[in-house]
Amino acid sequence: MKDNLPGPAQDIYREAYNSAWEEYSDPEDRRGDASREETAHRVAWAAVKNKYEKKDDRWTEKD
Repeated sequence: MKDNLPGPAQDIYREAYNSAWEEYSDPEDRRGDASREETAHRVAWAAVKNKYEKKDDRWTEKD
């Protein structure tokens, strides 16, 4: 992640991951049998993809 995402996108990822880690600590709050870590990563990537998109090999801010 550090090598691929620009700094502001890394901040979005980190904040969303940490928030999801806390929010989904109870397995009953997660979908299916996803682990807490897997759920936090999914939430974090979704947050990044709301504002950034991958063009070729680079992540750029959406217009």
